[in-house]
Amino acid sequence: MIKEEPRINVGVVEHAREIQGVFNGPFELPTSVRLEGAFTARLVGDRVVLFDNEGIEVMKGTEIVCRPLRSGTFTLKGVTIGINFHWERKEDQTFEGALCLLSSPDGSMTAINEISVENYLKSVISSEMSAEAPLELLKAHAITSRSWLVAMLEKQMRGKNVGAPALRTRETGSEVVRWYDREDHTSFDVCADDHCQRYQGITKIISSRAQEAIDVTRGSFLVHEEEICDARYYKACGGLTECFENVWEDTAVSYLQTVSDSEHPHPAIATETDARRWILSSPDAYCNTTDAEVLRQILPSFDQETADFFRWRIEYSREELERIVGKKSGIDFGTITDLVPMQRGPSGRIIRLKIVGTKKVIVVGKELEVRRWLSNSHLYSSAFVVDTERDRDGVPTRFTLRGAGWGHGVGLCQIGAAVMAARGKKAEEIVLHYFRGARVQRLY
Repeated sequence: MIKEEPRINVGVVEHAREIQGVFNGPFELPTSVRLEGAFTARLVGDRVVLFDNEGIEVMKGTEIVCRPLRSGTFTLKGVTIGINFHWERKEDQTFEGALCLLSSPDGSMTAINEISVENYLKSVISSEMSAEAPLELLKAHAITSRSWLVAMLEKQMRGKNVGAPALRTRETGSEVVRWYDREDHTSFDVCADDHCQRYQGITKIISSRAQEAIDVTRGSFLVHEEEICDARYYKACGGLTECFENVWEDTAVSYLQTVSDSEHPHPAIATETDARRWILSSPDAYCNTTDAEVLRQILPSFDQETADFFRWRIEYSREELERIVGKKSGIDFGTITDLVPMQRGPSGRIIRLKIVGTKKVIVVGKELEVRRWLSNSHLYSSAFVVDTERDRDGVPTRFTLRGAGWGHGVGLCQIGAAVMAARGKKAEEIVLHYFRGARVQRLY
């Protein structure tokens, strides 16, 4: 395990032909040229060309690294956040550390932020959580985020993920099973969006509470059997957390198994009857909260736009569902006649879903692929039951999905952890509730 603080490369902008920004203070290029103020980077052929605030070319190359002198920061214009989610938008973002502009093999350009792990984390905590969140929640989140990040870096150092594709696929004529790893980037360590961890630099003011959470937990990790834990998290489990192997690769991880998000244990979902009873109920759970004040304290403003995270409902006409599924899967199912859960995890999340059409019958999995195929963006989760309205001939006219939770459900439930903190639970107690069998250990 590590003994000192690493530095990381964060991919902030990908697949760009032009990037505009501002150096808020002097930055030095490899040629010893110093730049300050507005800049533009354009891809010309296979090289990045950097222009100053007067439009004068100052450098070109396949990689341009701009390092701050003293404590300078840089701003990038129109960074896309929430990519492919229902709240996707663009915003200007400001960052500490160095800026690397890199030409990519696909004929585009990437902007990368080089920064230390602890400075990165203070932004993650501020980006994922409101500045008014309880300190113990911020500390728990710092330990979780730090653990996931460095566990991923250590896997890379051992060569386990180098060159690994983002998408893992297992396909037959009647089944499509896909899952998406986080440790899949080749030009940088992590991206800045929810695919990895939400990172928005110092765009939002780093609160004194977030800084304290990072300082107090500095170098603290979740550890299991002398390895740093691959500590996953998401917004709301819906009352039960999910097992790692039901969302990603088919390997059980002992500290990422199902946990009741409550002081009182709930039985795991084992049958469709269990799933319907569970999802259509409102069980006691930490993340089962409608307390607007608590949610305001823990969720960034754009996450507060999602109010129905614990139990939710979405309706599609048959024609609308056919359009969405056809577009997202690339398969012509004909008339969709049924959505049939074939396998669920203990949280109620569907791992394999049979889509029955007059032209094609396909089983799709895992959790995220189910969510992708059944929504223009993503369903909140794959924990849902289906009610189907039919006409006199038995042909479906409307599908209603009633669901539970927001996210994949593996590891720490952010809203559940927030409620635990609001009720006086300490950071270590919170993380050990979700990561059973792990311990907290300071490594630097």
